[in-house]
Amino acid sequence: MILYKEESYRIIGICMDVHNYLGPGFLEIVYKDALEYEFKKAGINYEREKEYKVHYKDIILPHNFFADFVVMDKIVLEIKGVASLADEHDAQCINYLKVSGNKLALLVNFGEKSLNHKRLLW
Repeated sequence: MILYKEESYRIIGICMDVHNYLGPGFLEIVYKDALEYEFKKAGINYEREKEYKVHYKDIILPHNFFADFVVMDKIVLEIKGVASLADEHDAQCINYLKVSGNKLALLVNFGEKSLNHKRLLW
């Protein structure tokens, strides 16, 4: 069984629409702005630049994490605009999952000729 199959399919479909319209080559912020527009238009609940604090033992560490989007209150959506995805992008998503308590992250790269995306579970 695929976790959040319908929801992730819908999110990736929106990402594909944005990529098909804009193509590769823009900064990440442009894709984020376009996605925000599309989420609003589709009535999809999201938070942009969701801040997470890192708890360690009995303190909160000074460094916070900012996930690009948390969609539908359960899916972390991390946007990239790079030539190709790297292991550190996966690690970044896993960190977001750890601090957020969410179980699924979608890592989406708009920087390639075809939209590239990954599902990461924690």
